[in-house]
Amino acid sequence: MAAAPQSDTQPEVVGTISPPQRGEFRLQTERVEKLAARLESAGDPEIRATALDLVQSVVELHGAALQRLVDSLRQTQAGEQALNEALENDLVSSMLLLHNLHPDDIETRVLRGIEKARPYLKSHGGDVDLAGVRDGIVHIRLHGTCGSCPSSSITLKSAVEDALFEVAPDIVEVVSENAATTEQSGPQLVTIK
Repeated sequence: MAAAPQSDTQPEVVGTISPPQRGEFRLQTERVEKLAARLESAGDPEIRATALDLVQSVVELHGAALQRLVDSLRQTQAGEQALNEALENDLVSSMLLLHNLHPDDIETRVLRGIEKARPYLKSHGGDVDLAGVRDGIVHIRLHGTCGSCPSSSITLKSAVEDALFEVAPDIVEVVSENAATTEQSGPQLVTIK
């Protein structure tokens, strides 16, 4: 991948990482999208509208049931603990995200993913910092490389990518910035007149 041109105000972008198409939730989502596309191409507009209304009603029903379940679990400490344990399951976490019921915001989940990847990165002489999250786009800075690994920066990016998409499947994109360039350029000075 070619790096984006470097400017005085922004760090060099080394590359982007797109979400992998994997996991139970993603497979089921793809299936639902294909079926919805078939419904939308149905010849009879009345049948199409009825089928799409049915799907929307089922989604809303599931969302309402999940909301009641989450509210019920939050009533006790044991329930809160059970909810937190359930959130460690990718499918449960993804379903709560789908219905806007996940208790953690995207930045919290991204930070959890970074912490999950950090021991592996450190074992290969690297580290990662979160530069920011905006509109579902996660900006990270990778530090260091494993001198004995032929594709060390790719290995580090891949480890971070896997950890981030596992805890935050709603990420749109992960952008890896070159930490060395950012550190060398230092703080940017702005002249105020």
